[in-house]
Amino acid sequence: MKIPPPVAELLGIEIVSAVGGECTMRMEAVEEHTNPMGTVQGGILCALADGAMGFAFISTLEEGDSFTTIELKMNYLRPFRTGTLFAHGTVVHRGRTVGLTECRVVDENERLIAHSTSTCMVLRDGS
Repeated sequence: MKIPPPVAELLGIEIVSAVGGECTMRMEAVEEHTNPMGTVQGGILCALADGAMGFAFISTLEEGDSFTTIELKMNYLRPFRTGTLFAHGTVVHRGRTVGLTECRVVDENERLIAHSTSTCMVLRDGS
């Protein structure tokens, strides 16, 4: 697994920490991340949240295992233009095969910008 993943490098997302079913990522949102209304485009926020939830889940995997996201839901709660965003991903439930994660995307003042959940499926031995 390449860390950081290429998409994180493309979007300017940094892994702050990822251990024990939790992950925090940081991103400096710039004008190039915005939509025609001047706010950060929803897909960019979704990629940030997906990354934080994914790395939270990865931190629970056994050697040789992988995973895939089988469902993702995103709620956009506040417009955001430019500045620093943090994504706090957490594993809510970790079963043998399926897990549930959530993420809070916040600004520097801890204001909630977006909230996301995803369902992940463990792939044993990379299958």
